[in-house]
Amino acid sequence: MRSLKKTAALAVLAASALVLAACSPGQDSTIGAPAPSDAEQATDSEGAAPTSSASTTVTFRLWDDVAGPAYQESFDAFMAQNSDISVVVEVVPWGDYWERMPLDIQSGDMADIFWVNSSGYGRYADNGNLINVTEALGTDHDEWVESATSLYERGGTQWGVPQIWDSIALYYNADTVDAAGVDPSTLTWSPDSGEDTLIAAATALTTDAAGLHPGDEGFDPNTRATYGFNSQADMQAIYLDFLAQAGGTFQDADDNFAFASPEGETAFQYLVDLVNTHYVAPSAADTNANGDMTRDLFLQGALGLFQSGPYNLRTIADNADFEWGIAPLVEGPEGRISVVHAVAAVGNAQSQNLEATTKVLQWLGSADGQAALASQGVAFPAVVDAQDAYVAYWDSRDVDVQPFIDAANGLTTNPLLGANGTAGFQAIAPMLNDLFLGQSDLAAALQEIQDAGNEAME
Repeated sequence: MRSLKKTAALAVLAASALVLAACSPGQDSTIGAPAPSDAEQATDSEGAAPTSSASTTVTFRLWDDVAGPAYQESFDAFMAQNSDISVVVEVVPWGDYWERMPLDIQSGDMADIFWVNSSGYGRYADNGNLINVTEALGTDHDEWVESATSLYERGGTQWGVPQIWDSIALYYNADTVDAAGVDPSTLTWSPDSGEDTLIAAATALTTDAAGLHPGDEGFDPNTRATYGFNSQADMQAIYLDFLAQAGGTFQDADDNFAFASPEGETAFQYLVDLVNTHYVAPSAADTNANGDMTRDLFLQGALGLFQSGPYNLRTIADNADFEWGIAPLVEGPEGRISVVHAVAAVGNAQSQNLEATTKVLQWLGSADGQAALASQGVAFPAVVDAQDAYVAYWDSRDVDVQPFIDAANGLTTNPLLGANGTAGFQAIAPMLNDLFLGQSDLAAALQEIQDAGNEAME
């Protein structure tokens, strides 16, 4: 189903995409965040709870100041029902969040409850720093989205209460795809040219300054005015999905990198060729330097197909001045397989207020607790019964978010995992960026990158 939306363009792209712990283009050295947003660049702030006679204070830390007000609304409702507990929201910007976390846990200054992503909690669970959610909450809670919940299960134990999640779909410029005769809902990629439809579609959407397309005589890739697809070193939106769709895996069952495989070569070679052989995606030199470049090109009407997650939805909805919609992500040889990521709230095992902290965790795992996140259109809530409010918010803005829901309910693949996943990925991120420049023996480069990442995780 196509969803079209037309809004007045804003003079400045001020709206911030929610930081969903998505690994974004150009930000691959920073695990868990899309390219820098207003939220990530915010200064420390605290949303103090209303003054009350509460005898116990529970602190809640997150890294996103877009979600902060929604959580404050949620906790206001909680405190209205629990006058003996006060909840204080603290926003620590992404740039400081992970550096402060181990220091604050060691010193005893960590919040009672705090946000984590899938690659940022394992070591703390293993070290006994987190509340055992399986024991603390049991199974008597509202239903949680399974693909989000399972990311925070480790050693047979649930360590996090899933809060918000994202999957991948395909934003498209309705004006340009219609003019090019492209149906964004049926696109497929394949190493078999006879089965591939993405290259032809992206070629039809790509033009140089003279209006010529790749393959036309005289086409000049150095003067491209429009592009077809955002092939780039974007972990969540691009290469994890293509890798899974080729039948490969980014990490094995022991969380070691395992992408240097025939399937990995197929997926990465296809993506690199979109950039350097077919010329339907911007230069990797440009997208490596600015991970948001393709999103900005889409907003400028210069990119026809933009595969990404709902973390870019608000920015697009607030700023696009053309008809656009959301279609299913591109389908690969093994089907449509999407990364699903989620942010979870974890409890500090060293909290001085364990009983109150557990009660707040229970609230955060309920439909009532996530209602504000949904009704404000902040992000997909991880409580199943809260999702209708999020859908309704975007429906009120004439945006159909069903493709994201379908992706999460369909075939999925994991984001970065493991207690040492962050360290490993920091080692390989610049190497993966270089891979998209297309100047190396791809098979040998993949093996070198994989070896470097696994060595960094030892």
